[in-house]
Amino acid sequence: MQVCSRQGWRVIYQRLIRLVISIIFIWNVISIGWLNPTTKVCWAALPVGDAVNPMSILRLALPVDNEAIQTLHQYLEEMPPQLEDPAARLQPKQWFEIGNKVTQIIQTFNKDASDLLAAIPPSFRPQALVRMNQINAALADLKILSDQQNKEKFVARRTQAWNSVDLLAASMEPQIPVNIPNDYQTLPHLKGRAVVVLDTSKGPITMMVDGYNAPITAGNFLDLVQREFYDDLTFTREDGAYVVQTGNPGGAQAGFVDPETSQYRSIPLEVRVKGDSEPVYGSTLEELGLSDPVLPFSAYGTVAMGHPAGDPNGGSSEFFFHLFEPELTSAGLNLLDGQYAVFGYVVAGQDVLAQLRHGDHLHSARVVDISPPNGFTLRYLDWILVQKSPMPLA
Repeated sequence: MQVCSRQGWRVIYQRLIRLVISIIFIWNVISIGWLNPTTKVCWAALPVGDAVNPMSILRLALPVDNEAIQTLHQYLEEMPPQLEDPAARLQPKQWFEIGNKVTQIIQTFNKDASDLLAAIPPSFRPQALVRMNQINAALADLKILSDQQNKEKFVARRTQAWNSVDLLAASMEPQIPVNIPNDYQTLPHLKGRAVVVLDTSKGPITMMVDGYNAPITAGNFLDLVQREFYDDLTFTREDGAYVVQTGNPGGAQAGFVDPETSQYRSIPLEVRVKGDSEPVYGSTLEELGLSDPVLPFSAYGTVAMGHPAGDPNGGSSEFFFHLFEPELTSAGLNLLDGQYAVFGYVVAGQDVLAQLRHGDHLHSARVVDISPPNGFTLRYLDWILVQKSPMPLA
C-alpha cells in the first residue's frame, strides 16, 4: 500500500517550509524591534470551524443560541472550497453534492420556519416575515443555479442567503444583551448587525458589520456612512503590505468633526473577549493581559478601526481591511488581535479587495440592510425607515 505519493510528500514539504519561514519571520520581527521583546504572544486556538471563513467567525460570534439558525448557517458554509476560488472548476459530482446540500437546507428551513418566527419578538416579526421570504426565494434560486452549474451566480446568491439568515438571527433576543457604558452613551451605537456595500473604482465590496460585539465601533462607522462621509475618498496601500486603508478626509483633522458641536469625535478601543458578557474599553488586550477576541484577525477582509500609534482611543473615521495571508500568519498567532477594534468582515467582493491599490477610489458606502430594525441608535437618525421591507442585498 502506498502511504503517500511523491506529490503528497511535496505538499507536506512545502507546508513545513512555510511553517519554518513563518516562525523565522515572527522571531525576526521581535529581534529587530518591531515588537517589544516582552510582548506576550498568545498561541490561542482559532475559532471552531473554518476560521478563515468570515461566515464561520460571524456565526460563532452571534449571541443567539438557536439550533435551526446554526444548522442553516453551517449548511450554507459547508460547500466545496473551490466555490471561493474564481479560477477553480467544479466537477459534475461536486455540483450534484451541492444540489443535495441545498435540498437539505430547504427542508430544514421549511421544517423550522414556524419555530424561527416564534423566536423573534412580536414587534420585529413583520420584518422577519419579509426576510424569511427572501431566504426562501434565495434557496430556490440556489437549487436552480446548482442544477445549471452556474458558479458565479451561485456564489453571489449563497452570500445573499447567508446574510439574510444572519440578519434574521440578529433580530432574535440575544442571550448576551448589548450594554453601553455610561461614558459612551452619547456615541452612536449598533445593537445588531448591518450590511454595508462599498462602491469602489475596482468594483463592489459587501461587508457584514457586527454591532453585537463592537457596538460603538460599528455604530460610529454606520453614522459616518449615513453622513456620506466616506464618499469620494481614496484608498492607501503600501507596496507589499497586507492592509488596505481609507477614511482619512485630509486637511487639518485626520478624522470626523461633528458639525453640530465642531468637536473632533474619537471613539475608545473596543474588544470583546470570548466568555465575557461585554467588550472591554480603552486598553489593548495585551495591556490587560487578555487574549482570544470574539472577532479575530483571522479572515481575509477583516475590517477594523484604525487609530494613531500609541493612542488606542484616538480612532475616529479611518478603517482598514486586513488581507489575511495564512502562509505568513500561523494559526492562532496574530499580533493585531486586541490591538485594534474589529467591527466586521468582507462577505462578498474579496476579489475586488485584492485588486485595490494606493490611489484607488471609494465612490460611496451605503447601508443596504440592518437587523434588528431598531438596532442603530442615534438621536437624530431618521434616514432608515424600519417599517419598510428590508432592501435587497447587494
